[in-house]
Formats: sequence, C-alpha cells, structure tokens
Amino acid sequence: MQSLELEIKQLVIDSLNLEDVTPDDIDPEAALFVDGLGLDSIDALELGLVLQKRYGVSLSAEAEETRRHFASVRALASFVAASRQR
Repeated sequence: MQSLELEIKQLVIDSLNLEDVTPDDIDPEAALFVDGLGLDSIDALELGLVLQKRYGVSLSAEAEETRRHFASVRALASFVAASRQR
C-alpha cells in the first residue's frame, strides 16, 4: 500500500504541476482539499481524469463516496487498491 501511496503522491504532483512539492511533503492522511494541500474543484476534476486513465477506476462527481475517496492520499490509495481487486 505504501508504494501505491507514493505513486499517487507523485501523480498528484505531476498532474497538477505542483512546483516545489515532493512526495515527502504530502502527508498520506492529510486532507487534499482546503486545509491540507489546498486543492480546489478544478484540481479534483483533473486528478479524477488522471486516476481514471491510469488505474481504470470509475468515479462519479456527484457521488458522496467520491468525496470520501478524495479525502486524502491514503483514501485514494485504498480506493484504487479495492478497485483493482474487483
């Protein structure tokens, strides 16, 4: 799971062009939006598209569970891992 978290951290940095941010700077349990990394809804859309392309996961922008999946890097890694097992 740690390697998947690292992979997702790098994906977040690369896909959102976060300059001066390294994977070590991102706490896997910290919020991705508002308080934590401070991402916004546009970032969420971009990140969702990248995750769909990279991992083949299915996300719905309106689903409450999608908000939970995007809560942190750890939550995203758990979602991707669970989706892979289906």
